[in-house]
Amino acid sequence: MVETIRYGIVGTGMMGCEHIRNIRLIPGAHITAIADPVESSLGWADASLGDERPARFRSAEEMAERGEIDAVVIASPNNTHREVLAPLFDRSVAILCEKPLATTLPDARWIVEQAENRTAPFWTGMEYRYMPPVAEFVRQVHGGRVGALHMVSMREHRFPFLVKVGDWNRFTRNTGGTMVEKCCHFFDLMRLITRSEAVRVYCSGAMDVNHRDELYDGETPDILDNSFTVVDFADGTRAMLDLCMFAEGVEHQEEISATGDKARLDVLVPPGDLVFSPRVPFGTARQVERTPVAIDKAAMAAGSHHGATFHQHEAFARAVRGDGPVEVTALDGLHAVAIGTAAEISAREKRVVTLTELDAF
Repeated sequence: MVETIRYGIVGTGMMGCEHIRNIRLIPGAHITAIADPVESSLGWADASLGDERPARFRSAEEMAERGEIDAVVIASPNNTHREVLAPLFDRSVAILCEKPLATTLPDARWIVEQAENRTAPFWTGMEYRYMPPVAEFVRQVHGGRVGALHMVSMREHRFPFLVKVGDWNRFTRNTGGTMVEKCCHFFDLMRLITRSEAVRVYCSGAMDVNHRDELYDGETPDILDNSFTVVDFADGTRAMLDLCMFAEGVEHQEEISATGDKARLDVLVPPGDLVFSPRVPFGTARQVERTPVAIDKAAMAAGSHHGATFHQHEAFARAVRGDGPVEVTALDGLHAVAIGTAAEISAREKRVVTLTELDAF
């Protein structure tokens, strides 16, 4: 059992720094190494490191060779994950790889194969599972509060993609596309909530507002900024995602609804409320219950994912120490990439895409 965990961070941009702040809240956790090829990104980590003084490297390969680490967090650009992971798979270190697992299905399959052939934990970073209101929502759905589940509806109306180093997130070739890069969180949640696997996907989307006047070396971005996606699952449940990335003025960034034959349950983030609406005879008074879910203030302050990054790291640390299971596997990451890839194809080709035609598994 590992009591003190020595962490390495690969990629010290915005998300890497969020991981640093949250790891520092975990008892017995110390950041002993950071790696990034961009000097300014290494500098950004300073504001989050506090009194930690980790060794600094320019690559994951250098960290793998010389870093003194028990666990590593991969927060580098999406399209670098396979390259970054390759030298780390040769070491007996626990790995948390940020979403999406990869930008292509071949790379994601390769990562799954490598992860399955090692004993050290491999964890796909899916923070949205760990937002306390969402976690409680899932617990109640699985507990039967809505009855037999038939429909899941998700809405994320939010701000545009943020500026990243080298503007890598402006192009599908680097991100896998919006439906992979951003929406893999929601496709992962769909699988978690339904406890079933996707069989077909239809997505209608476009780049209508954001990034249209941007040029990078003469090239215009090609990432979707809004979409509707319907996913059919093997058990007959259906899920829908409504994404808009030019709606930063809304009250709730995320809204998720689960509707069964007895009731509907919603979760609203923020503020983090659950809204329970049982079925009642037509014409009678509604019996709606609204319940706030408590959030750890330190976890909220340490990140931008409604406390989720901290709670994910609590669970990851348990896995590293041998006190708990890996809760989000590489295979979970592959499933989310596959649904996102199907959605990207569907939006481009304006057709239904079946998961079997992708030959992802």
